[in-house]
Amino acid sequence: MKRLRWITVAVTAVMMWFGSAAHAKELFLYNWSNYLPPELIKKFESETGIKVTLDVYDSNETMLAKLQAGATGYDLVVPSGYMVRNMIKQGLAEKVDVYRLPNFKNVMKPHDAPPFDPKSEYSAPYMWGTTGITYDSAKVPGEKLEDSWKEFFEPRAELVGKIVALNDQVEMWNAATYYLGLDKCTESPADGQKILDLLEAQKSKLAMYSSSGTIDRMVAGEVVMHHQWNGASHRVREKLPTARYLYPKEGIGLWGDHFLVPKGAKNIDSAKAFMNFMMDPKNVAEASNFTGYMNAIQGSGDFLKDSLKADPAVNMPEEYASRLSPSKDCSKASRELRDKVWTKLKK
Repeated sequence: MKRLRWITVAVTAVMMWFGSAAHAKELFLYNWSNYLPPELIKKFESETGIKVTLDVYDSNETMLAKLQAGATGYDLVVPSGYMVRNMIKQGLAEKVDVYRLPNFKNVMKPHDAPPFDPKSEYSAPYMWGTTGITYDSAKVPGEKLEDSWKEFFEPRAELVGKIVALNDQVEMWNAATYYLGLDKCTESPADGQKILDLLEAQKSKLAMYSSSGTIDRMVAGEVVMHHQWNGASHRVREKLPTARYLYPKEGIGLWGDHFLVPKGAKNIDSAKAFMNFMMDPKNVAEASNFTGYMNAIQGSGDFLKDSLKADPAVNMPEEYASRLSPSKDCSKASRELRDKVWTKLKK
C-alpha cells in the first residue's frame, strides 16, 4: 500500500511538472510597437523553446487602461519608469525578484536601483533615451532650426500642416511645460489652462497626432518635422541623412523603459527567462542596434554599431546634458489635471 501510495505521489508530481513545463512554454508580451527585433524573438524561442506572442500599444496609458479593464492574458509589459511606479502602487505588478536573475549582475549603476523600484524586485531595465524633435534639414529655410520647442509649438508658416505630434499625453504635456517654463508636475488650474491654450493653438497647425509609423512617415517625406523619441530619430537618419534631432534649450525629457510582469500573469517563469535573456550584453545590444536607443547593460557596447555610437541623437553631446529633464512621479492632482487638459484637447 505504501509503495502504491508512493507511485501515485510520484506520478502526480511528474504530471504536475510536465503541466507546469508545458505552461511555461509560452510568453505573451505586450510591448511598444516596433520596439524589439523579430530576429531576437526567434533567437529566444530557439534557445528556450518558449513561444512568444506579441501585442503592441502606443502609449503607457493605453497599456495601463487595458490592464485595468481586466486584460490578464499578458505575462510581460514594457512600461516607462513613472508607469512602473504607478503599477506597483496600484498592485498591478508581480514581485518576481529580478535582482536574483543570473544576468542581473550585468546591469549598470544607477539602473540597478531605480527610484521607483530600488531593490529591483519588480522590473528589469530595457532601453532609455530622450524625446525631442526630428526635422528634415533639406526642407527648412537655411537648413537649420533653432534649438527650441518654439519650432514645434509655434511653427513658421512653411511648416504648418507638415508637423506630427506624438499621440502621448505625458510627452505632449511635458514638452508644453518645458516651453512655458512650468513644473511638469504642476497642480495649478491656471498652469493647466496655459498648457491647454498652447496645445489648442498648435493643434490646427499639425498634420496629426500619432505615435506609430513615425519612422516611415519621416523617411517617406510625408512630413518635415516629427515629435519623436531619439531612437526613432536615429532610425530615420539611417535612411534620411538630412534628418536632424533637436535638443530644445528649454528642456528635453529623459526616460527609461522596463520589463515588468503584470499581476496575475500565468507564465511568470517564461517572463523571467525573457528578462534574463535581455540582460545579456549581446542580446540587448542587438535590440539597441534595432531600436536606436541605449541600454543599461555592461558590456553591450562591444556589440553596438558604429553608426549608433556616432549619432548625436543617441550618443548625446555633453553640451546638452544640462537640458535633460528626468521623468517625475507626479501627484494624483497633477495627473488628473493633465488628464483633463488632454481630454479637452482631443475632443
